[in-house]
Amino acid sequence: MGQVKVYGIRSELKPRQAQLSMIIHACIVEALQYPPGKKFHRFIHLEPEDFSYPSDRSTKYTIIEIVMFEGRSIETKKRLIHLLYQHITEQLDIGADDIEITIMESPKHNWGIRGRTGDELALAYQVNI
Repeated sequence: MGQVKVYGIRSELKPRQAQLSMIIHACIVEALQYPPGKKFHRFIHLEPEDFSYPSDRSTKYTIIEIVMFEGRSIETKKRLIHLLYQHITEQLDIGADDIEITIMESPKHNWGIRGRTGDELALAYQVNI
């Protein structure tokens, strides 16, 4: 399981949202061997006065938070981060300095999905990769 939240200034994030979502999903599918049909993204569009960030960032500053089941190796998580930086900087007009990525892991038993806890689900994909 993986859920993604993306934060950015509305005027910068909204025009890039669809393409950014496709890029994020493609990277998750590749790095985590995630089923292509599973996509859980939320975009949080903020007004400039509601989004504080360091002065050495631009208005394109974007935060990507990925919450997922624990179990992926360090190498797998690093691969995901590197893929995200590579594809976002190549395909969108956002520099690496304006992208911040955080991966947070949670035990399956902490998730509630379709009336069950995550550890009670039969998953169609591997988590321990």
